[in-house]
Amino acid sequence: MVTKEEVLEYMLHNSYKPMTVKELLDRLEIEDKSSFTNVLKDLEDNGKIVLNRKGRYGLPQKMNLVVGRVQGNAKGFAFLIADDPQQKDVYVNGEDLNGAMHNDRVVLRLYKHLGDGQKPEGEVIRILKHANENVVGTYESSRNFGFVVPDEKRLKYDIFIPKNEAKGAKTGDKVVLEITSWPEPRRNPEGRITEVLGNKNDPGTDILSIVRKHQLPEDFPPEVLEAAKKIPSSVESQEMNKRRDLRDLPMVTVDGEDAKDLDDAVTLEVLANGNYYLGVHIADVSYYVKENSLLDQEALKRATSVYLVDRVIPMLPRSLSNGICSLNAGEDRLAMSCFMEIDSKGEVVKHEILPTVIKVKERMTYTDVNKILKEMDPELLTHYSGYVDIFKMMQELCLVLREKRLRRGSIDFDIPESKVILDDQGKPIDIVKRERSIAEMIIEEFMISANETVAEDFYWQEVPFLYRVHEKPDVDDLAELNDFLGIFGYYVKANRKGEVSSSAFQQVIEKVKGRAEEKTINMVMLRAMKHARYASEAVGHFGLSAEYYSHFTSPIRRYPDLAIHRVIRKVQSSGINEKEYKKLTALMDEYAEQASLRERVAEEAERESVDLKKVEYMKDFIGETYTGIISGVTSFGFFVELPNTAEGLVHVSTLTDDYYQYVEKHLMLIGEHTNKVYRIGDEVKVILTRVNVEERNIDFEVAPRDEAKV
Repeated sequence: MVTKEEVLEYMLHNSYKPMTVKELLDRLEIEDKSSFTNVLKDLEDNGKIVLNRKGRYGLPQKMNLVVGRVQGNAKGFAFLIADDPQQKDVYVNGEDLNGAMHNDRVVLRLYKHLGDGQKPEGEVIRILKHANENVVGTYESSRNFGFVVPDEKRLKYDIFIPKNEAKGAKTGDKVVLEITSWPEPRRNPEGRITEVLGNKNDPGTDILSIVRKHQLPEDFPPEVLEAAKKIPSSVESQEMNKRRDLRDLPMVTVDGEDAKDLDDAVTLEVLANGNYYLGVHIADVSYYVKENSLLDQEALKRATSVYLVDRVIPMLPRSLSNGICSLNAGEDRLAMSCFMEIDSKGEVVKHEILPTVIKVKERMTYTDVNKILKEMDPELLTHYSGYVDIFKMMQELCLVLREKRLRRGSIDFDIPESKVILDDQGKPIDIVKRERSIAEMIIEEFMISANETVAEDFYWQEVPFLYRVHEKPDVDDLAELNDFLGIFGYYVKANRKGEVSSSAFQQVIEKVKGRAEEKTINMVMLRAMKHARYASEAVGHFGLSAEYYSHFTSPIRRYPDLAIHRVIRKVQSSGINEKEYKKLTALMDEYAEQASLRERVAEEAERESVDLKKVEYMKDFIGETYTGIISGVTSFGFFVELPNTAEGLVHVSTLTDDYYQYVEKHLMLIGEHTNKVYRIGDEVKVILTRVNVEERNIDFEVAPRDEAKV
């Protein structure tokens, strides 16, 4: 039986022209028409091939077609994010979406009339898969029918609900609906309500709406939980005997105070030759979660743990993620260890990757390690006296590794993060900025070293593997970025071939450090770069300036790490035969696509939950005056970020002291008569005038100069 890969390989041949099923059967000498038709249908459903109007199958890239995912915009237009990472994003006018909605997978025909230098545009000609079978929104009732305004503004349509399908929902209720009729020209989609979450103002409804909106799986199926129960809660002695025993090493974990799923532990010593001997020890989840088991199928479906502002939705059941797989102090645990001998320049001169049994001696927190290294806290120095010298050595190695990474051109964005503190009822009571401490930098550098070492090792072994990749920015995106940077006198330089290196980005980051516009420029530069993703080919990591990179260090919460642990175990135990090689190659592509998709969903949900609670927190401070920094300027006003990272808009209509013109080239507003200027990076005093939690909007007005509150 011919495989999907063989069909694609045949069609990729230069002499191939679109063929009918019969022609393909004859050319490929296939007798089982039914099975072959299923192979073609599967390829077509996934957008790998396209059936044209003449009943012939061809490759989309050879037919002026692009396959990908629609990324909608609240204004009605959209972009197509192509499956092919080499294809630029394609602009789609609202009228050319032809019923496609945000996140749908579609086939798009490119317009041929566009000239050189113009961004690609196109029209959706086929919807491969609808992504919004279920939608979350706010219900509005009328006499004869109802409708739902989706929380996801990029969906563009309100959804019509027949009166008998409202399930008792009242105006203002947050609901989940199932779409029963997709949009058509001049006709909105229709649906039926399947769940009423509660009034939009009820406690807990807000985060639950985000969970439902992104279709995050809260509970594990009973059969998966039952499978988890069968996993032993302690390490079996017969397995320990097969592994190198590291239980005597002075091993520690270093995590946040509230972390419960501890993936990684570290050890460090200095060898007789003066080199560092770093051990990164990662929970061996692959021993417990077998390929294609119920646990594995559910883990792949989730692909990542999701960390919302008030809860964690784990990839694995908690009996594994917080239990036998977590590297809890004082407990025997199975691990995959990566030992690296590192010289004084930060180069890994030798390494070893092997299955081990470990026992963590101390469960450390970032806070405590930071207090030991930076504050020399007397109580902690006494309590952890046996580890103080090790932590100092770790700091020393961290700085060596970091210097090496920056020297080769790695980009180091230092964008402050914030954490929203909630009370027991889920109400936000504070927003605190989180600075990156030396303790966090230590673990970050050690994990990067392990990830690079593992990736390069298995790349040269030429086995199917999963890499973390990050392509260079598009030329157009780079040009737009430089237009923006030019306003401030900065520029990301390219070489004579028009190629840009990561070190060129880092040079700008160094120049803006400590300046008022630092955060804004860092954010704009970050957005100009492509999104990192997973791939079965090692095409490099631009941001880290790394030729080989993988995710090896977090198999409890990321599926790609679990997948490559399995490959490592297979290579080291029995090797990979030809049949397994083909199977694993196909699986790595599947894993890469699923993990990249679910990662984007998780990031969006996490960001949305934090932004929601930031806005809700500010609701209690209407009328207060603050000093903030202008973070963005548009024709309709400017955005101001407060020290606690909450951001709001000063609308141009509230600037009553003059008539302000928007100067797009310089991204600033300037008063016609006063010549007063508002530009990015300027400090400004504002009064909080309005907060709309449902719309996630904060409104400010410029305050008198003597009312500033720092």
